[in-house]
Amino acid sequence: MRLKLVNLGLPKSGTTTLAFALEQAGWHVADHKVRRSHTKDPTIAGTFIARQLYEAYFDNGDPFATLGHYDALTEISALKAETSLWPQCDYAVIKAMRINHPNVKFVATWRPAADISDSMRRWQNMGKERLPKGAVPGLPRGFGKVEPERVRWIEEHYAMLRDLFGDDPRYLELPMGAQDARDRLAAHIQCDLPWWGKRNVNSETNPARGAA
Repeated sequence: MRLKLVNLGLPKSGTTTLAFALEQAGWHVADHKVRRSHTKDPTIAGTFIARQLYEAYFDNGDPFATLGHYDALTEISALKAETSLWPQCDYAVIKAMRINHPNVKFVATWRPAADISDSMRRWQNMGKERLPKGAVPGLPRGFGKVEPERVRWIEEHYAMLRDLFGDDPRYLELPMGAQDARDRLAAHIQCDLPWWGKRNVNSETNPARGAA
């Protein structure tokens, strides 16, 4: 298995930026879906990364069983129609990742909770409709339509990760707007990063707050 890094950050926290930076460094990256160009296996091609993590976890206890051909997984949640899968919020799945693959490192892309919440509000009805209609760990169905609820959920997600990992050197919370964000990530994964910037920025007003 070649997998080296998994991002546990929430959507709109800088996941696309992370994916692009790693790709520019030559890494094979899965972001949100298993792209059809990435595999010859028709049973996983086009499926959500989250779906593969959960199916493998319940099948044999190893969430990465079908994803070992990637170097990194940068967006691992799925929220579309009736699908609401959040492995980065699931203690049991994270525990299985760590136990089965002790050499895999973790990162949590981070932005201020109010900024992530605002980006979610403006991103394809995520905050207004999809989150409130989904069953999300820490954000039950019917919650998340207003900013204070989203902000609390976001803040507590990162607090949960801090509690879970403690001082584990395999884990890095990465403030994407920090001046030294690229250096912190490069040191964590022991790899030079030739590119760093912003990708997948919302087109509405205040676009800098919409980086993903």
